[in-house]
Amino acid sequence: MAVGRVRPPYSDDVQHYEKLIARHTPLELVEVRDERTVARRIPERAFVSLLDREGAALDSDGFASFLEERRRSGRDLCFVVGGPYGIMLERVDQRLSLGPLTLAHQLARTVLLEQVFRGHKILAGETYHH
Repeated sequence: MAVGRVRPPYSDDVQHYEKLIARHTPLELVEVRDERTVARRIPERAFVSLLDREGAALDSDGFASFLEERRRSGRDLCFVVGGPYGIMLERVDQRLSLGPLTLAHQLARTVLLEQVFRGHKILAGETYHH
């Protein structure tokens, strides 16, 4: 789930990774108009992972393991990417960092999707550079 619409040049990359990820797992990309809408759109039983510069940083293998743990839990996994002004949520199961740099929110979406794809390739034992 992300605040705001993805726009070029990122929209092509988002569509590209959406197709690649669909080969490995169901994926639904939800865009909401503003951060006030996010909390009520999160599925009730979902594990909520909020992208946060101060969150836990995982390497690619650690992220793949995280994806596998979530799959085994039987709960939906909902990543939340805030808008240009960030986001505050009361219900968060994990805060995940893509690194110490602050990324443009549209770029963060693209990086997250690439990492989800990479994680699934690792789990499938398929070649993907590390």
